[in-house]
Amino acid sequence: MKDTSLSVATPNPSLTSGKQKLALAVAGIGVLLLLITWASGHAFSPLLLLLTSLGLMSAGVWLFVREEYLRRPEGIKNNGVWFKSLSARGVWGWLAAIVLTGFYTVLYFFPEGWLGGLTQVFDPLSRGLRKMPADKWFVYGSLYTFSILALGVKFIYKYRHSRYQLLRTVSVMFFQLGFAYLIPAFLQLMQQPEYYFTYFWPLKDYYGSPSAVRYYGSATSISVYFIIFSALMTFVATPVLTYFLGKRWYCSWVCGCGGLAETAGDPFRHLSDKSLRAWRIERWMIHSVLVAVVLLTGLLWLNSWQKGGVLGSFSQTYSAIYGYLIGMAFSGVVGVGFYPLMGSRVWCRFGCPMAAILGILQKKKSKFRITTNGGQCISCGNCSTYCEMGIDVRHYAQRGQDVVRASCVGCGICAAVCPRGVLRLEGASADVGQRTQATRTVHIKLEDVKIL
Repeated sequence: MKDTSLSVATPNPSLTSGKQKLALAVAGIGVLLLLITWASGHAFSPLLLLLTSLGLMSAGVWLFVREEYLRRPEGIKNNGVWFKSLSARGVWGWLAAIVLTGFYTVLYFFPEGWLGGLTQVFDPLSRGLRKMPADKWFVYGSLYTFSILALGVKFIYKYRHSRYQLLRTVSVMFFQLGFAYLIPAFLQLMQQPEYYFTYFWPLKDYYGSPSAVRYYGSATSISVYFIIFSALMTFVATPVLTYFLGKRWYCSWVCGCGGLAETAGDPFRHLSDKSLRAWRIERWMIHSVLVAVVLLTGLLWLNSWQKGGVLGSFSQTYSAIYGYLIGMAFSGVVGVGFYPLMGSRVWCRFGCPMAAILGILQKKKSKFRITTNGGQCISCGNCSTYCEMGIDVRHYAQRGQDVVRASCVGCGICAAVCPRGVLRLEGASADVGQRTQATRTVHIKLEDVKIL
């Protein structure tokens, strides 16, 4: 929008060009159609309503981001994020948190009928993909995937100058659409058990339980390979890939939780707490959840082996409590509902057991690191501000130290927002332990020893 005013006190507000107003109206009508249908509990002409709603939202997002980013030079634009109500914990931010938290609460803890209107809207899509009626989990999966795709396009426009960010975003969109949405639906269409190839134990605690082994081992002729795949990903691929690439191969390139955080959660990444207190809480919480899921899996297998002779039904009760508290309340309600208040990686940072294991491997046995050129650092703090995992990257940059932190997901935004090119995501020639040992060792030439 062209600013014709000479006043410095009343500049034109942001996001008010004609095209942006039109885009917001179009997308807003699409959202409103779904909300009205949800409230009424009945969908009139579901297929038409679904196509109209998703079409309007897609068109609105596309028109908005083009106007927002293409009319300006390439480069990250985070201007005013601390002054906008939505991204600075203002009124709109709190309202967004309440709406998201309310939606997840209804999804996880209320009966199926509470989402009856939305279920009817998505029923034609479910029957087309799976040959079966929609349920609330299909509705959720569809909206989740749509959010990553639509807001992934926004992310691509915003970070179009960075090849790493483009590839990473396309990757999370691909894995969410293909491996977490279409393939599970296709399996159901083929009368196979539903299976998500992007989630492994311990993130998906059920896949490591004796119940899952029994179910997939006997359900169909090919379902046993799902469990073999899951075991290989957990015990072979995870340590090998993390050794070479760090935890970014999963947290920033494959995982659906990370995909939503990177796309839909991008406007809130700066809200993560960078204090030492938050870091201490983070370490205690995430490792406590990891211990809890390891203990849970061990108890389930022990009880299965002893045919319920150890602790009776305690393991099943423990499993149910873990599912309610961690699987639903923490990862879902808090993990996404608190985006506008605590940043986009609340679950990944404080609760995900998969992130905990990847973090331990990354810190102890990985070649991945973020190198720093301390002499170029001007202490602007952009790297720390936009780190969604709450890492004070500037602290390392000022000292010229490599950033090797268990929580780093390798999203690369710290390097992208650095105006001096101080930070680089690299793979070292040796892992962390070998590099540390090499630093500690004093090397003396043989001829020097003779002189001494």
